[in-house]
Amino acid sequence: MAETIRLVVAVFGNAASMSLYAAPVVTFKRVIRKKSTEEFSCIPYIIGLLNCLLYTWYGLPVVSCKWENFPIVTVNGVGIVLELSYVLIYFWFASRKGKVKVAMTAIPVVLLFCIIAAVSAFAFQDTRHRKLLVGSIGLVVSVTLYGSPLVVMKKVIQTKSVEFMPLTLSVCAFLSSTLWLIYGILIRDIFVAGPSILGTPLAILQLVLHCRYRKRSVVEEPGKGDQEKGNLEKVDMEMGKVETNETNHMTENSSTMF
Repeated sequence: MAETIRLVVAVFGNAASMSLYAAPVVTFKRVIRKKSTEEFSCIPYIIGLLNCLLYTWYGLPVVSCKWENFPIVTVNGVGIVLELSYVLIYFWFASRKGKVKVAMTAIPVVLLFCIIAAVSAFAFQDTRHRKLLVGSIGLVVSVTLYGSPLVVMKKVIQTKSVEFMPLTLSVCAFLSSTLWLIYGILIRDIFVAGPSILGTPLAILQLVLHCRYRKRSVVEEPGKGDQEKGNLEKVDMEMGKVETNETNHMTENSSTMF
């Protein structure tokens, strides 16, 4: 029975996490359409790539005992493909300065993972110490990943707009972190449950901000429309004044001629 519950939670956790990884597709459709990265940051996607690399390695039989963490391998394997795609798209459409920033962040991240993988594979002979090394680093990276939306949330509060914090991403983050927290508790693995202890409250905070500022953004649009309407009316009034002056001038000229 306990094994069945763990399996069900793992399946739903995988589905939620894959939705979370796929959620930025909407953002990158906008980037491709506008051919600009605008105010979006590349840091969450690079940290996300490192997180997926570490937890895929953590779940493989090299680190874990056989395939005990197979659900973690599947979801993070898909995450590697998606996060790498996002980083490459961001790099392609970023400004020259943005490209330098992506390269200076992504290259050290990949090198760091290669070093961790090599040390865990060759410096330790048992899975216990390998899991301790890779899991500890993965835990720190995951906490950083879950903490990265704090920058976006600060921008939301300052601008009173959720434009750069998509709702789908926040919902998927909440579902994913909650399910993996439950799964980590069920398998008694702190390296799986640990990140979600921080991730779940942060995801809830994102949803609260959406409820707080979503309607504010909608209300601002009519005001903008009224302003534009007022500007058009002002232009029409000025055009009317010009036409009236021209008509009076022509009338005066006609009277002078007669």
